[in-house]
Amino acid sequence: MRMENKIGIVTAAGSGMGRAGAIRFAAEGASVAVVDLDKEATDAVVRQITASGGKAIGLSGDLTNDNFARDIVHQTVKQFGGLDFVWNHVGSPGPASIEGLDWKAFDFTIDLNVRSVLVTTEAALPELRARGGGSILFTASTSGLQGSPYSPVYNIAKFGIVGLVKGLAKRYGHENIRINAVCPGPTDTPMLRVFVARPDSQLPPGETPETLVTKRGGANPMRRTGQPEEIANAALFLLSDEASYVNGVALPVDGGATA
Repeated sequence: MRMENKIGIVTAAGSGMGRAGAIRFAAEGASVAVVDLDKEATDAVVRQITASGGKAIGLSGDLTNDNFARDIVHQTVKQFGGLDFVWNHVGSPGPASIEGLDWKAFDFTIDLNVRSVLVTTEAALPELRARGGGSILFTASTSGLQGSPYSPVYNIAKFGIVGLVKGLAKRYGHENIRINAVCPGPTDTPMLRVFVARPDSQLPPGETPETLVTKRGGANPMRRTGQPEEIANAALFLLSDEASYVNGVALPVDGGATA
């Protein structure tokens, strides 16, 4: 059991990679707070975990609300008695184009991808410190490592997350608090379909969201789209004690696309 007696939080855990991670961590012995805007999805994940003998609670709300972003930490500690890890997985692709940019959409993208995870991290740090250390993982993206023509606004957010990870890793490493990022490439999740189907993403003639999912997913040396469980496996390693000397890393999980 690689996370036995660990207590943690996974945000955006109602579907995709976050869901896969919450289920995997619980199977490895962790008590998990499953956080998502979609209450039905959150409850379904909690039911799946508990039906398999795991421990989980569901917390549903809007993480762009600072109070809720902090409260998920307080509720987790209240329910389970502490906190050992956080996977700040929540995110949104934001607008595709900067021409005619909807600035409200821009603000929301930065608030959700950057501000909300920073607020949660601020609340989590004292709780991790009280346990003698812990681990915080952020979901960045290959768009946090290289430019993307499909979403320069997303680049802003995810490059910011990679920078945040490196700064926090140096600031808190001496307290045995490790900070890392996982950087997925195209992965078969609902969010990938949001990326390719945005109104301002300008689908090429004859293309559909599904054909683009296949093409973008196959544009790496392994010639396939990633699976949510593969990202969850990387997250499990980075959050677990097996990665006890890994700090400040932005790990690509992308089939070699950024090689």
